[in-house]
Amino acid sequence: MKNKKLILAAAIIYFIITIILLTIPGSDLPKNDWLDKIWFDKWVHIGLFAIWVWLWCLYANSTASASSLKKIFIYITITGICYGVIMEFVQRYWIPHRSFDTGDIIADAVGCLLAFFYCSGRYIKK
Repeated sequence: MKNKKLILAAAIIYFIITIILLTIPGSDLPKNDWLDKIWFDKWVHIGLFAIWVWLWCLYANSTASASSLKKIFIYITITGICYGVIMEFVQRYWIPHRSFDTGDIIADAVGCLLAFFYCSGRYIKK
């Protein structure tokens, strides 16, 4: 029981951290040309969302029945992708010096899907 609460707390805290990171005004973000050349921003989005989905799937794995895990993992992944899309609209309309970026949505979805496939292979018994 204690482990379930710890995993849930980690998932919630990480969710809050991602909200903070995704709503930092653009003027407060570092500007380096070489980071743009290696698509650093996209790698960050992939990582942020992969960890987000992994934490929620880890929590689901500790609470749900084995027979419902795949369905729950799919819901978590779809929720993660929707969260990424919503945050792009938030950045566009409410965060100074931030904009809507389709590339970020694609990176968010890639991160979500990577975590989904990892979690499906790791936690779902065949």
